[in-house]
Amino acid sequence: MLVAAAVCPCPPLLVPEVAAGAAPEMDAARAACTDALGVLAASRPDLLVVVGAAGPGEAGRYPQGAAGSFHGFGVDVGVRLGAAADAVPGPELPVPLAVGAWLLERTGWADAPIEGLAVEETLAPEQCVRTGRETGARAGRVALLVMGDGSACRTLKAPGYLDERAAPFDAAVARALGSADVAALAALGTEPAHGLKASGRAPWQVLAGAAEDADLTGALLYDDAPYGVGYMVATWS
Repeated sequence: MLVAAAVCPCPPLLVPEVAAGAAPEMDAARAACTDALGVLAASRPDLLVVVGAAGPGEAGRYPQGAAGSFHGFGVDVGVRLGAAADAVPGPELPVPLAVGAWLLERTGWADAPIEGLAVEETLAPEQCVRTGRETGARAGRVALLVMGDGSACRTLKAPGYLDERAAPFDAAVARALGSADVAALAALGTEPAHGLKASGRAPWQVLAGAAEDADLTGALLYDDAPYGVGYMVATWS
């Protein structure tokens, strides 16, 4: 069953080499992510599953040792999903899982085996919840690292331009994450999330499914939109 979860944003800008001169602007988010991973380690899981949204052809499970990179963002930075003697052959990690792998490498994760789960960004809420239930049952003590961003429409310079629905949407998500409100996450609609370019909707609903009977307590560690995109860090334990 699910014993803990950490929710983190997944912009490649978390990786300092990608952010370059703007790297200090994400220091507070990185620090919150580090604290969240500490909660996962303290839960002593038997398995850690890193969950993130998938693009076309990327959905599925990724084994420990799967490789990813940030070459597409102009930097020579590669990552692996957990410790492995050699990279595991297969498709590259989707960007959200690569960012998760980078966070785990940065904090020296060695507390449990790891696998990745990429879910289609358009997956229906009930299917996300069902996937979460199945994922939570994969080991006696399961922890999730859930990678996803809020709306990308908080300011005029945001990737999706300014949308007046963005701030209320992110505020509702932040409340749900901070209070471990399973029902509120499960009720998020696909259309508002898609219209606001919120990549976290499907991964958050996987978390909702995994946590249905876990009776966890939430804490919101970070909630900001430095680039007009909602970034939230939370823990459930």
